[in-house]
Amino acid sequence: MWPIPYRVFRQRKTRKGAQRLTLAGILICANVNAAIDDNARYTVRGLEKPARIVVDRWGVPHIYAGTHYDAFFVQGFNAARDRLWQIDLWRKRGLGQLSATFGEGYAEQDRAARLFLYRGDMYSEWLAYGNDAKRIATAFTEGINAYIGLIDEKPELLPPEFRLLGYAPERWHPDDVVRIRSNGLWRNVITEVERAQLACQGKLSLSAKWKQLEPTWETRVPDGLDPCVVTDEVLDLYRLAKAPVNFAPPDEAALQDLPDVRTSLGSNNWVVAPDRTSTGRPILADDPHRGHAVPSLRYIAHLKAPGINVIGAGEPGLPGISIGHNERIAFGLTIFPIDQEDLYVYTRLGEGYEYQGREVPLDVVTESFSDTQELTLKFTRHGPVVHETETHVFAVRAAWLEPGMSPYFGSIEYMRAGNFREFIAALNRWGAPAENQVYADIDGNIGYKPAGRFPVRRNWDGLLPVPGDGRYEWQGYFDMDALPEEFNPERGFTGTANSMNLPPDYPIDQYRIGFEWSAPWRYKRLWEVLENDTRHTLDDSLDLQRDYTSVLARQMLERLPNLADTEAGSLLADWDAELAADSAAAAFWSVWYTRHLNPALGTHLAKLDSATAPKSALDSLTVLDLLNTDPGRDIAYNTLQAAWMETSELLGPNPRRWRWGDLHQIRFKHPLLHLDWGDLDKAVKLKTYPRGGDANTTNNTGYRRESFDVRGGASFRMVVDVGNWDEAYATNAPGQSGDPRSKFYGNLLENWATEDHFRLVYSDRAVRRNTAFVIELEPRP
Repeated sequence: MWPIPYRVFRQRKTRKGAQRLTLAGILICANVNAAIDDNARYTVRGLEKPARIVVDRWGVPHIYAGTHYDAFFVQGFNAARDRLWQIDLWRKRGLGQLSATFGEGYAEQDRAARLFLYRGDMYSEWLAYGNDAKRIATAFTEGINAYIGLIDEKPELLPPEFRLLGYAPERWHPDDVVRIRSNGLWRNVITEVERAQLACQGKLSLSAKWKQLEPTWETRVPDGLDPCVVTDEVLDLYRLAKAPVNFAPPDEAALQDLPDVRTSLGSNNWVVAPDRTSTGRPILADDPHRGHAVPSLRYIAHLKAPGINVIGAGEPGLPGISIGHNERIAFGLTIFPIDQEDLYVYTRLGEGYEYQGREVPLDVVTESFSDTQELTLKFTRHGPVVHETETHVFAVRAAWLEPGMSPYFGSIEYMRAGNFREFIAALNRWGAPAENQVYADIDGNIGYKPAGRFPVRRNWDGLLPVPGDGRYEWQGYFDMDALPEEFNPERGFTGTANSMNLPPDYPIDQYRIGFEWSAPWRYKRLWEVLENDTRHTLDDSLDLQRDYTSVLARQMLERLPNLADTEAGSLLADWDAELAADSAAAAFWSVWYTRHLNPALGTHLAKLDSATAPKSALDSLTVLDLLNTDPGRDIAYNTLQAAWMETSELLGPNPRRWRWGDLHQIRFKHPLLHLDWGDLDKAVKLKTYPRGGDANTTNNTGYRRESFDVRGGASFRMVVDVGNWDEAYATNAPGQSGDPRSKFYGNLLENWATEDHFRLVYSDRAVRRNTAFVIELEPRP
C-alpha cells in the first residue's frame, strides 16, 4: 500500500506545497513495485463481452473484443494503460485546462487553446464523420474512464508523473475527442505575416525567394490591406495554442520558446504495383515525420472484433488507426499542404470592428480557467481574435474549426474500407489535416488520393492577410473531385513527400489549393529510386526509409566546379552527398550550408533590394538558382573558410576525426526529466544516439540553425507486403509505453537509432508466438 493514501495525497496538494508534495510523490514511487507488464485479469464497467489484450514482445497490443464497439472501448482502456499521463496532458492542453491544475502561469496558454476549440453544433460534428462516429468516441472514452476507475481500486497502476506533479487524471467526455483541434498541422498564416512584413517594405516580390511558390505564381497585396499593421506579435496566441506544455523549473518562466509550427511538416509514402515487386504483391511504405517526443506521438495497436481487423498507428488519444492495414487494404498518409486558413485584419470601430461599412460587435465569451480566475475570449464572424491594437483587430479563419475537421479522427471510416471505391468514399469525409493517401489491396491494386477540405477564394490567393470588411469571403468548399486521383498508374508506382505533386495541367487558377509545399528533395529521391527499380523488395523499401542521400547537396556541388581548389572545398569535391553519421564531409557540409552559405545568400538578396531579410532560412530552390550565377558561386566559395573554422571549433582541428553524428544527435527527453525520479531516475533517462541525414533526406532528421540536435523525423515507420500481412515491419521510438516502469518504455529506441525495424505481426498464430503477456477483461454488471 501507499505510505500516503491516494485520496489523501490529492487533498494535500496546494500551490505552495507543490514542491514538497512532488518530493513525497518520489518517495511513494520508490516504494512501489508495479507489475504493469504482467498477466492480469480485470472486471470493468461498460464492456459488453469479455475481451483480451495480448501484448507482444515489442509492446504492441493486440486487442480481441467480442463486439465491434467493444474494440474501441478496449482501445481506450489500453491507451490509458500505456499512455495515461500523455493523453491526460493532451486533453488538458487541448481543452485549455492547464491552469486549474498547474497554476495561473498557464492561463494564457489555456486562453489560446480555448480560442481554437471547436464550438459548433455537435450534431453536425458527429454526422460529418459517419453514422457511428459518436458511438465509437463514446466507447473509446468509456474505456479510458474504466482504466481511471481501476486506478481507484489499484493505485499502484497510477503512472509516476501524476505523483511527481501531485494531481490525478480526469474522466473524459466523448466530445473531448473531436473538440480539440490543436493536434493538427496548421497552415499558413505564419507565412502570410512574413509576406505582409516584406510588403510593408515594398519588397513583396522578395518573399518568393524565401518561399518559392509552386506552381509558379505571383501574389499581390489585397486591396484595402495595410501590411504595415501586421507585426510579429500578431500570431503569439496562435503559436501558443499549438505549443507543448513546458514544465520549466520554478525559477524559470512557465511558457517560453513558442514553436514554428511549420518545422513539424514532413512525411514520405509510396506504393509499388505487383508487376514491379519481387513478391508479386503490392508493397506499401509510410513514415510520417513529426517532432520527436517522449512518449512517441504515435501508438501502434491491433483491433480485432466482428467487422474489424486493423493494425497500425494512430495518436493514442484518438480511436482508430490512421496508418496501417486491415484484412484487405493497406493505407498510409503524408501532409498535402492545402491552404486551410486566413488571417483577417479589421479596422476597429467603437468596441467592435468594421464589416460592410458598419460597426459589428465582437462576440465575447467569459470562461473560468481556475477556481480564482476568469478570462475573456473574443471572436469575429470569421473566427478567434488572436491580437488587438487601438486601431485594429486580428482574427484567424480556419477550415479546421468547421464540423468534421477533428485532426485524424476521420480515419475511423477509411480504416474499415474493403476496396478502393470504399476508401475514396471515406476520404470524401476527411477534413483535416489535408493528406496524401496511398493505397494498396490484396487484389493487386494500388492508388493515390489527396484529401482535405479546401475553401473557395474567388478574389484572392490566400498568401497574404486580407481585410475583414466583407470583401474577402470564402464561398464554401470545393468538392473532393477537384483533387487529383490515381488508380493503378501505368508507371507502376506512386508516392509523395509533401512537395508539389500536382499534375502539370492542373487548373490552379480555378482550384487554388495552395502554393507552399515542402522542398522537393525527398520526393526526387523517392522517384529516382522507384523509377530505376523494376523488382522492388521489402528490403528496398526499408532501405529507402533509412536513406541519407541528399539530392540537394548533390545538385549544389554540381554547380561548384572549383571546390577542389581549397582545402575546405576539397573535402566536398569528391563527396558522394550521403549524409552518413560517420561522414566528415557531411558534418562540414551541414555547418557550411546551414550557418554560412544560406544566411550569406539571404543577406545578399536582401541587400540587393535594400530590405530586411526574413528570419526564416532561404528556400533551397533559391539557393540553387543563385549558385547558377557568378555572385552566388563567389559567395559559396568565400564562405567555405569560415565554415571550416567553425567546424574545427565544434569537432576539433583534425578533419579526419569529424563525424556528422557527433554534432547531429537524437536526444529523447521526458518533459519532466529535470525532476528527481528517485528509483526511476535511470529508467526515465534515454540514451543519446548519433544520426545521419537532415530534413531533405528521405530519412528525415531535421534540425534548427541554432542547434544540430535532431528535432523531428519518423519515429513511426511501416513497410507492408500487402496480403502477406505478417511480412510487415515497423518502428516506433523510443517505445510503445509512456510509463518509465515498463520494459516497453524505451525498448525500441536502439533498433530505431541503428536503422532497424521490428516485425508487425498480425495473424493469430504469429501473435501467439510472440506474446509477452495477456490482460483479460470481463464485463462488470
